[in-house]
Amino acid sequence: MNDSTTAPASPVVLEAWFDLQCPDCFQALDDVRALREKYGDRLDVQLRHFPLAKHKHAYAAAQAAEEAVEQGKGWPYAEALLARTAELGERGEPVLLEVATELGLDAEEFDTALIDGRHLLTVDADEAEGKAIKVTGTPTYVIGGERLDGGQSQDGLRERIEEIADRLLAG
Repeated sequence: MNDSTTAPASPVVLEAWFDLQCPDCFQALDDVRALREKYGDRLDVQLRHFPLAKHKHAYAAAQAAEEAVEQGKGWPYAEALLARTAELGERGEPVLLEVATELGLDAEEFDTALIDGRHLLTVDADEAEGKAIKVTGTPTYVIGGERLDGGQSQDGLRERIEEIADRLLAG
């Protein structure tokens, strides 16, 4: 998802590889928010899609998030959807449209986008890139060329990201 949290010219990029039906990714939002608060526009947090096969609706959720980017609310949509991972797992795609409506987005256009597949290539490209850099679970982060896997445990990840970001910003 090319909806970063800061201007494109940020000096440090943090790629956050997420599955939008993943409860661990929802937990990771606390770290993402803390990093945004600490670094502001010096850290460009980019959400990348890595829908896991075990999550039946993650691929559609990634496509929906891309439509939210098109409508100007990529991160708010992703965060709202991650807060409802259990509901997404139980009820499926209607949740994608409900979240869009709650955020004031055009839910009809979301439905059309999911039917016509206009965001398939973006999601597929992210997934392929993730596999190429050996992302195996979510959340996974890439900063300064280093991959940090949060799929097993998120303990210490924010601190490690901060160490790398501080080093890169110091220059």
